[in-house]
Amino acid sequence: MRKIKEVLRLKFECNLSEREIARSCQISRTTVADYLRRATISGLNWAEAAALGEVQLVERLFPVMPPVEKPTSIQRPAPDYADLYKQLRTYRKFNLTLTQLWIEYKEAHPDGYQYSQFCEHYRRWRGKLDYVMRQEHRAGEKLFIDYCDGLSLVDPFTGEIILTQLFLAVWGASNYTYAEATLSQTLPEWIRSHVHAFEYFHCIPRVLVPDNIKSGVSKACKYEPELNPTYTDMAEHYGCAVLPARPYRPRDKAKVEVGVLIAQRWILAVLRHRTFYSLVEINAAIRECLERLNSRLLRHAKKSRRELFDTLDYPSALPLPLRPYEYAEWIKARVNFDYHIEVDDHYYSIPFQLLHERLDVRQTATTIEAFHKGKRIAAHVRSYVKGGYTTLKEHMPPQHRAYAEWSPARFIQWAGKIGEATARLVEQILAGRIYQEQAFRSCMGIIQLGRSYEPERVEAASQRALKYKTYSYRSMKAILSGRLDQRQDIEEQHSGQLSLPLHQNIRGPEYYQ
Repeated sequence: MRKIKEVLRLKFECNLSEREIARSCQISRTTVADYLRRATISGLNWAEAAALGEVQLVERLFPVMPPVEKPTSIQRPAPDYADLYKQLRTYRKFNLTLTQLWIEYKEAHPDGYQYSQFCEHYRRWRGKLDYVMRQEHRAGEKLFIDYCDGLSLVDPFTGEIILTQLFLAVWGASNYTYAEATLSQTLPEWIRSHVHAFEYFHCIPRVLVPDNIKSGVSKACKYEPELNPTYTDMAEHYGCAVLPARPYRPRDKAKVEVGVLIAQRWILAVLRHRTFYSLVEINAAIRECLERLNSRLLRHAKKSRRELFDTLDYPSALPLPLRPYEYAEWIKARVNFDYHIEVDDHYYSIPFQLLHERLDVRQTATTIEAFHKGKRIAAHVRSYVKGGYTTLKEHMPPQHRAYAEWSPARFIQWAGKIGEATARLVEQILAGRIYQEQAFRSCMGIIQLGRSYEPERVEAASQRALKYKTYSYRSMKAILSGRLDQRQDIEEQHSGQLSLPLHQNIRGPEYYQ
């Protein structure tokens, strides 16, 4: 306030000169002369001035004169300012400007305002809308989150300068602050910084208020923003809600906007001359500055941010869960014709009933989970083998499940139930293929012959096949259908008569010597 009352007192009661009054009140002599002149013009004496307050005294000496409007002979048509405001907001994506709106206004009203007056009148009208609502923050309720450009670090091997990002989280009621440097604003860094912030606070807010960063909000919208599934999953793990700030509304998160300025002054400015060679070094230095910032007394509250946090936010916040959130990404995957889904070039089985369905897949560093309409229908241990398959038997159709149980040892065991020769025949068939799976159907066919023929005949046929080295299902089928297995005994009985009897007309080998 002006020192008007003190000037009048020193003049009328103490009878000081204008120069002495100016030195006493620390103001210029011309200002003293102006105050005394105005008091004389208004007819104000010291008794009346002493009874008035500062505001009333100023109004008495400095009356506000109503503005004098210059008469104009031409009445210009006024633009529809509300419509201009609406168009500028609606067609922001077209980069609509006041210049284009003025051109359209002049086409409709040739005698209207020129461009400079058109803009001046609109800005005056627009200034009346620029009101601010003071936000009241309940204890333990909201945590405001944002990023800003951080410090730089030097790659110790290449000397490359790498710019970091500064993650900030500020409590609404206490202004208690957390800061952390990251290399980027990607989803893994975003989630990891949240987990670190909750561990620093040792509690959880009831509401998270992030900016419309892609890592947190997949699709920004004023009324129904679409949250990133991983961010939603993290919020559900900690039991809090996410309420993103409206697009282009920085006042929705004014707390963190101010927090960014404070962090820049008390952290980034303090560390600006230091050289860092790793993210660990930067965060260690940031933590030291952060402790000083949270321990510093606030001017109006006469308490530090930490004291306010301990008395306001912490008692009303949610408790920290026993297990921290494990980072997980959500993707969409369709079940292929072989009832598997592809995740990071590896294939995981899904119940065959969901063939061709589109699933939500949650992937962590250790697990792969598949969900159909919100219900988990499969879970696998994550594999990093490119092109490999992870298959559960219960996900397979019955016929495929039976085929999956086939193995060389099982085929030999099944054939041994028929006989030893059949088992040896199956071994020969398996050994004759580069990939033993190629012989599975032949082996199964030979074993199935035991259902159509007596086991003794199949065993005899196997002996014949081994003798003549015809290792195949077709050979066994031909032996049994042609009853060659039964002729084997007759051939063995007459095997001794195959040599010719001695006779005088038969020449022996000596004849040719």
